[in-house]
Amino acid sequence: LGLAVTLPVPPALVQPAADSLIAVTMPQGTVIMAELADTVVERARGLMFRPSLEKNRGMLFTFAEPQPWSFWMKNTRMSLDIIWMDQKKKIVHIERNVPTCSRTDDGCPQYQPNENAMYVLELAAGSADALQLQRGATLRFQLPSDPPASRARPGRAAP
Repeated sequence: LGLAVTLPVPPALVQPAADSLIAVTMPQGTVIMAELADTVVERARGLMFRPSLEKNRGMLFTFAEPQPWSFWMKNTRMSLDIIWMDQKKKIVHIERNVPTCSRTDDGCPQYQPNENAMYVLELAAGSADALQLQRGATLRFQLPSDPPASRARPGRAAP
């Protein structure tokens, strides 16, 4: 007597629906479509186990408060560029061509900025150079939790 078990595809291997992507506009106008990692589980999983990223794709990590958030490449199968931004979406640090780490223990190197960050964008290695990203440049994106720019501020109606 055997038992057949169907294992689901690991969530990290499932590609996101197009409507779940955030448009991140670079200083020169190029748009990267980024998956949003805004929960503890999504941030911990990141791009682990993925064999590659499609062209002009990335992952945008968001945090509730600014800190010098550290990242590592454990179980990440592709080299990445990691871009940290402050609360105004200004780049405060870039790690270029961060190599994969296949260690089975928790000894993979950690990367972190010298300044606090609220957002981190991971792109395929070489993207930061191709997009001419530099410290001090500002990226543009709107999160689902951001109030629409066109929304009027609450106040009293004129008599």
